[in-house]
Amino acid sequence: MTRFILVRHGQTEWNRVERFRGRADVPLNETGIQQAEATSKRIAAQWQPVAVYASPLSRAMKTAEAIAHPFQMAVNPLAGLVDIDYGLWQGLTPEEVGERWPQELDAWYNAPHTVRIPGGESLADLRVRGLDAVHQLADQYEGETIVLVGHTVINRVILLAVMGLGNERFWRLHQDTCAINVFEKNGGDFTIVSLNDTCHLK
Repeated sequence: MTRFILVRHGQTEWNRVERFRGRADVPLNETGIQQAEATSKRIAAQWQPVAVYASPLSRAMKTAEAIAHPFQMAVNPLAGLVDIDYGLWQGLTPEEVGERWPQELDAWYNAPHTVRIPGGESLADLRVRGLDAVHQLADQYEGETIVLVGHTVINRVILLAVMGLGNERFWRLHQDTCAINVFEKNGGDFTIVSLNDTCHLK
């Protein structure tokens, strides 16, 4: 059995005021730094991970570095955890996207599994790379606990996959900033332990 602690990065100015972030390297804001520290204390108190992996974007890496610090571990950047490529939508607000791509934006909110972002990715693309990363790490760390730090979109898609649900359920999962999710892989199947836990931020 391999235990995964899947964390969303801390707050940034682009998720405090909604913008399509994607691959833009938006840093943690002051609240996000505090959230990362609180998440670090929670994980150190409850688990003993042997490795920490993160999306290469700085908001995830900084969150992961805070988590890894009590264990004196380096963070391993992992491309499979990087945020969705929002293509031509990156940096825009939903209102700005709606002015230029009204049909695509409507589909994103109502049938997200059908959408390929103009110039970017689809949820199916994320599901392949996210689940590949999980399977490879499960084999590598059999019997251990590891931390993964990602983003709201990749985290939701990974969680849908491990629960056996389709990408059409994308909006039925919350992923708050610095939320902790725990799941286990045992043999060929997964068990969800907890979802979107933010008790440590209260």
